[in-house]
Amino acid sequence: MANDGDILMLEAPPQPSRSAVFIDALPYIDDDYGHPKVKIEVDRLVEDEMRRSSKKPADFLKDLPPLPSFDFHNHPMLAREYERVRAGKPPVALDMSRYGLEMPPMNKRNDETAWRQALQKAQRLLQHQVIRLENLELMAKHGADIWKQHNQRLETYLSRMQALAVEQSEKIETVNRERKYHQQNTALELNALSAQWKELCVKNIEIQTACAKIESNFEELRREAAERLEFGC
Repeated sequence: MANDGDILMLEAPPQPSRSAVFIDALPYIDDDYGHPKVKIEVDRLVEDEMRRSSKKPADFLKDLPPLPSFDFHNHPMLAREYERVRAGKPPVALDMSRYGLEMPPMNKRNDETAWRQALQKAQRLLQHQVIRLENLELMAKHGADIWKQHNQRLETYLSRMQALAVEQSEKIETVNRERKYHQQNTALELNALSAQWKELCVKNIEIQTACAKIESNFEELRREAAERLEFGC
């Protein structure tokens, strides 16, 4: 910044290609972003860029590859459920009528077929209860050990994920320490170059002012010489 508080800026460099990665942030030594005038200038540049951009907020995802299509080939049940969720319809309630044991209605009490169907339904329900009892017995016998093994696998997975998280955190911390070290070591050189640049900007302004003054004096002398020649003739 100049002595009078004005911001001295050079012309922006050429725009890099879309595939180039350009990073010019020096967060550990660059404190100019906290200056109010710099913030106003940055906000103005951002607004100009947004105003010149041909993209709209809804177009920011168009550069990404499209989502894969879900056709659920050979899975009609998943296809129906997917369409139901997309349509926002509530899930279909489970039919619990087959779990109830009822006698045939009064008008079919003498129908042998109705009684046979009721008997078959009762047998199915009985077999279902037998299977449930067998599952409960198996769970009582082996469930605790299975859950212990499952918890051990989860603990092993958790330990592995925690170790990976610690490793990544250490790598991030190492990168940040290296960035801070290099930025602080080059801060003096950058500050000297920045001060030199500002001095050159001020000198250029002074030279331009002096040149303009000399041109003005030269024009004045030329005008006086022309007047003397005119009167001398």
